[in-house]
Amino acid sequence: MTEFAVGVVGAASRGRSFFKPFMCNPHTRVEALCDINEEGCKKSAETIGVSKVYTDYEEMLDKSGVNMVVIGTPMPLHVPQSLMALERNIHVLSEVPAAVSIEEAKELVLAVNKSKAKYMMAENYCYIRSNVLVRELAKAGLFGEMYFAEGEYLHELKELNEITKWRRKWQTGINGNVYPTHSLGPILQWLGDDRVVSVCCAGSGHHYKDPRGDYYENEDSTSMMCRTAKGGLINLRLDMLSNRPHNMTYYSLQGTDGCYESARGFGDQPKIWLKSKSEKIEWNALKDLEEEYLPDWWLHPPKEALEAGHGGGDYWQVQDFVQAILDDKEPPIGIHEAMDMTLPGLVSQQSIMQNSAWLPVPDSREW
Repeated sequence: MTEFAVGVVGAASRGRSFFKPFMCNPHTRVEALCDINEEGCKKSAETIGVSKVYTDYEEMLDKSGVNMVVIGTPMPLHVPQSLMALERNIHVLSEVPAAVSIEEAKELVLAVNKSKAKYMMAENYCYIRSNVLVRELAKAGLFGEMYFAEGEYLHELKELNEITKWRRKWQTGINGNVYPTHSLGPILQWLGDDRVVSVCCAGSGHHYKDPRGDYYENEDSTSMMCRTAKGGLINLRLDMLSNRPHNMTYYSLQGTDGCYESARGFGDQPKIWLKSKSEKIEWNALKDLEEEYLPDWWLHPPKEALEAGHGGGDYWQVQDFVQAILDDKEPPIGIHEAMDMTLPGLVSQQSIMQNSAWLPVPDSREW
């Protein structure tokens, strides 16, 4: 039986969420952990019984014997650490977003094309139960021609900025949609063979200051409008600063034969109308369609999936990643899907600096 040795970088913080999903898979074992926080990394290692602990990432790659690595580090490290692994033909599962600049994104695409290893971006929101169900309904054609969608990631981060200090630069220190993949990822899966070809981005201004008295560079709420190759429109709102309760998983989808809206919280529930299922144009509960359309792996999930973070997404993305390698197939969120989810946000940063101009989004398949 094939077994992969897994290394986790960022093992003292975000990387910990990947431990159990890999430990549950019969084809993987967590072999080595790495973090610049040596004490935290050792505590993580003790918790799961791992003896190989590193503070130097390249040393882990070269000496631990891992052939698969999870990158759970801050955003600006995703590409450099992915490149180091791919150059050594070590498979990569990287946290989101895939890159923090278009130049980096090109480097990553070329490295994946050259490497014998596989790359997957860990967009766990694509695996949330309700998002998977909507994907299956869309795949079955029940929405008809889909032409409009919304996604919102509202996650107030001012206090967390001071704890995980990289966020102050890379999430609230840059204007535009700096964190698009949680919203855009599921929507692109619903739309199927389509991608964003142009974006424009506008902001609501600056109303909050950090503890040092400086305004955050990212405007409080940004709206990124996306035009797709098939003429559809997607609106994505990002807000990491406004004083408000979190709502990180709002979506809507509109087609000629149906529409969907996820829960907005406070007692709401995901709701749907499908022409083929209801004579009247009125809302029905999304969960009523689970038995007929939800894949069996989510309909009857193992307890490990139910216990995993991000609505089970942390578990299922690992299983898909490992299976793609076993089957020698492209992962479901491979390099080009990762770029489709990441690049619009990077272009939005240019758009908002150019008075919300509509700008083209490059297609990584042409690089």
